[in-house]
Order: sequence, then structure tokens, then C-alpha cells
Amino acid sequence: MNHVSDQEQPIIPRHLGIIMDGNGRWAKKRGLPRSAGHTAGAANFKKITRYCASIGVKYLTVYAFSTENWKRPSDEIEALMKIFQQYLEEALRDFLGENIRVKFLGELSVFPQHLQNLFARTEEVSADKTGMVLNIAMNYGGRAELTHAVRLLAEQVQKGTLLPDQITEDLISQHLYTAGQPDPDLVLRPSGEYRISNFLLWQSAYTEYIIMDKLWPDFTTRDLDSALREFSNRNRRFGGI
Repeated sequence: MNHVSDQEQPIIPRHLGIIMDGNGRWAKKRGLPRSAGHTAGAANFKKITRYCASIGVKYLTVYAFSTENWKRPSDEIEALMKIFQQYLEEALRDFLGENIRVKFLGELSVFPQHLQNLFARTEEVSADKTGMVLNIAMNYGGRAELTHAVRLLAEQVQKGTLLPDQITEDLISQHLYTAGQPDPDLVLRPSGEYRISNFLLWQSAYTEYIIMDKLWPDFTTRDLDSALREFSNRNRRFGGI
């Protein structure tokens, strides 16, 4: 499965983020309902996840469902919930046989109880895995994540267990959903849209972004290889010279 040749030896990002965008447009181009695009996108997600694990990515964060996605038509949301359920049930049966630890980022309490149970079960059975960490962002928004972190810190200040001048950037990072994980080195956005879309706002201060004009269901491992070669040629200065 590994297409990256030894001769090229691209730099593999320790933490890779992917905004899985374009499912609806993929379906529309084919005269299919948007739910068909989400189904195709979910299948591609499995393939790309396995590939990332095989080439040495340590952390993979995928944007599956944002806080803004609730604004979509009710029939599309219902279809998405069914796809999430099917994927997680399949993961518990098949996917978790691989050495991948799964974590969910976001406010999960708004999902139906059966999905919340699947989230918890998936995290539980993969907790001892030692390979790649797969973060699935569900009902996630970067601003909501920061608001959640600020509230946690404010509660500590209110209780008197934390002084305001003790709040540092590191402490804020420790109260995000990605606590304990490195910031993303690279975020990919298939579909050709030039937007951050409220994804990992705090964590991506010095992240490299690559936009690819390809809808997510059509995004291949070869496309990922191409992005990694471009990433390898970037000069990351982190604000320096």
C-alpha cells in the first residue's frame, strides 16, 4: 500500500489534519443524493486512514462533522447519523483490529444516545493501541473548543485553585480536546475551497496548509503522496528567519 518510494523520502508530518470536504458536490456532479456522497466519503476515509498509519503518521485528525453542520437539511443530517452509526459499528467489528487508537473531539452530548454509546465504546476498546492516534472531530468547532477551555480555566480561577497570571499558552493547550498531542504540522483540504472552516484554530498557528482541487471521495493515496512531497519542500520558520 505504501506508494512513497524510498528514493523520494518525503517528510512525514507527525500530526496531519484533513478537512474532508466535497461529498455533497461529488454526489451532485453524478446526479446522486448528497447522502451518497457522504457514504463514498466515509469509505474513502477508511482507506486514507489506513494509508496514513502505514506511512508513519503518528496523529491524524479528520473533520467529520462541524458545529455548523447542524444547519444542513434534516434529511441530510439524518443520513449522516446513519452513516456514523454504520461506520462505528463496522469499526468495532473490523477496523479496530488494527493498531490505531481512536479519539473523538467535540461536544458529543448533543448526539443521540446510541451514537454516544458507540463513541465511548470505540474509544474504550482502542485505548490500549500503541499505533497512530486517529482523532475524529464530531460536533467540533475551533471557537467552541476554545470557549470550552476558557470555561474550564475560569472555573478553576473561581474556585481559587488557579491565579489569572498562571494562565499560559501551554495551560490553554492542556485544556483543549487535543491535550497532550502535538500541533498539526500539515492540514489538507481537498475540494479546492480556501477556508479554515473553524478547524483546529488554536493548534494550527504555524501549520502548513495545502489546498487540493479534488473532492474528498475522489482523493487518493497518490494525492496524499503529492501533498507530502509539497510539504517536504516547505521552509517552516515558525516566525523566525
